[in-house]
Amino acid sequence: MKPINIGLLGVGTVGGGTATVLKRNAGEITRRAGREIRLLVAASRDAAKARAALGPEVSVVDDVQQVVDNPEVDIVVELIGGDAVAKDLVLKAIANGKHVVTANKKLLALHGTEIFARAQEKGVMVAFEAAVAGGIPIIKTLREGLAANRIEWIAGIINGTSNFILTEMRDKGASFAEVLAEAQKLGYAEADPTFDIEGHDAGHKLTIMAALAFGIPMQFDQCYLEGISQLDGRDIRYAEELGYRVKLLGLTRRTDKGVELRVHPTLIPEGRLIANVNGVMNAVLVKGDALGPTLYYGAGAGALPTASAVVADIVDVTRLLTSDPEHRVPHLAFQPDQLQDLPILPIAEVTSSYYLRIGAIDRAGVLANITRLLAENGISIEALIQKGSVSDGTAEVVILTHRVQEKAINRAIDGIEALDSVAGKVVRLRMEELND
Repeated sequence: MKPINIGLLGVGTVGGGTATVLKRNAGEITRRAGREIRLLVAASRDAAKARAALGPEVSVVDDVQQVVDNPEVDIVVELIGGDAVAKDLVLKAIANGKHVVTANKKLLALHGTEIFARAQEKGVMVAFEAAVAGGIPIIKTLREGLAANRIEWIAGIINGTSNFILTEMRDKGASFAEVLAEAQKLGYAEADPTFDIEGHDAGHKLTIMAALAFGIPMQFDQCYLEGISQLDGRDIRYAEELGYRVKLLGLTRRTDKGVELRVHPTLIPEGRLIANVNGVMNAVLVKGDALGPTLYYGAGAGALPTASAVVADIVDVTRLLTSDPEHRVPHLAFQPDQLQDLPILPIAEVTSSYYLRIGAIDRAGVLANITRLLAENGISIEALIQKGSVSDGTAEVVILTHRVQEKAINRAIDGIEALDSVAGKVVRLRMEELND
């Protein structure tokens, strides 16, 4: 059988890793795919550097259109990132009848519904394992391995930068700013880290997993995002005293009223496996009705881990090239005409447990007023600790609540902050048990 020719868009970290894996494991890949897979052409803004890295057997161009329009290319691998240019290139490749492999979570979270519809019309495949959690095969797991299950919820630590920062804050007792500077020095965080630390990256990945789990369109614009930049080291220490770890969690859950889709710092019991995922590692916990909870752990970024997922997609597409398009695994796990229009719940309608830290003047009756306001809003207390007075004459009260709707906790917080005995804003973090 003739070799499958790959056209590579982008020869950066992941693109270079993909070329390395294709070359280094060429024999194994051929045995698995049933035919040779070769990198034919690559597009790079720095063509000279790419030629030196890829060798003379790969044609290197500086015009991406030459890759998507090349009649000899069978599979276009999009690794340039972003969404505007990448979207045009992917749609052009599909229109040209080429299959696509991408690691671009932003592209899919924003435009995946349109891209998959176009691919379905043309009878081509779009594979995207590397778009979520790097080398962890969570996409194939959701699409195929758990196909017998009704997925109940997914919870993931799916941004390595944020997880590194939270781990270091806990281990070293350092401030957010100090650890962020260290992460940037080590190359774990960008010069502008907003995309990672404010939850956008995790939200893109969570949007994709929710679509696969529940058979719904991509709806990133409905995803609730709350990052870690405002976290105080005191809250991480207090959570530890109470037996919890703080993680930036992406959580999606099917409920009777709709689908929860949210990213935020979360207290998780320290005994849970996912609470002990540290550093830059990723993990995804999936609860299926038949199998129960399963945890998928590994490197969520990096040249070779992500390239592992990219090349696995290339092998999958190669195996399925001659199959009837109607009998391939659907892009979003469910048949295209079976997607559901389930509503995404606004955060006010979500039910969770809560951690509250309240700065209060250290005098009689303050705690009684706080607990009264909680009770009036139907909020019961699971645990309460009071820290000693600090230099300005206030004490800190830390409260853990049982599960309640967010709009109820918001009403209670508004009432607490209005008390003349309470100083400043109430710090509020969500809690999840995540039984594994």
